[in-house]
Amino acid sequence: MTRRPPVFRDDDFGEDARREAVAMVEDRVRAGLPPQSVVAVTGLTYSTVVREALAKGALHRRPMFRRITETGVEWDDGTFLACDTIVWATGFRSALDHLAPLRLREPGGGIRVDGTRVVRDPRVQLVGYGPSASTIGANRAGRMAAREVHRLLTTTPRPSGRCARAFGGYLRASTRHPRT
Repeated sequence: MTRRPPVFRDDDFGEDARREAVAMVEDRVRAGLPPQSVVAVTGLTYSTVVREALAKGALHRRPMFRRITETGVEWDDGTFLACDTIVWATGFRSALDHLAPLRLREPGGGIRVDGTRVVRDPRVQLVGYGPSASTIGANRAGRMAAREVHRLLTTTPRPSGRCARAFGGYLRASTRHPRT
């Protein structure tokens, strides 16, 4: 689910340049400052995995849902997707104002993270925020978030309802169905 369709680039962007861009963003979020856009430097590349997934029809972009409920997400047309966990993959230009009630921001304006886990609220995983907002850090960040969510769901009592409040795409969900 994205605000707009992804834009891929066909040219190559070297590993050293990618690592340097990620390091600059990582320095900012470790200091509690808002991240700067990494995608403006790295872009989205067509990896072998992405090309194969596109060829198989496995990547389907959906628009953002309208709201999160206790048991899933709902779109404007009433389509509902039940889910156990939501991971908010913030992308290259994070839009996190809807998380303001959680008071995650530091005095410098950013959200302090340790890997993908928000320091002020370990239930929240921000995949795509800071150093994970890059073509080089995304796979590692996805694996890290999956391990964190698994640890959270297996060691922490869950709130009532099925939807644990880690925000964004989804790790595990049932098939979608119209809301009745």
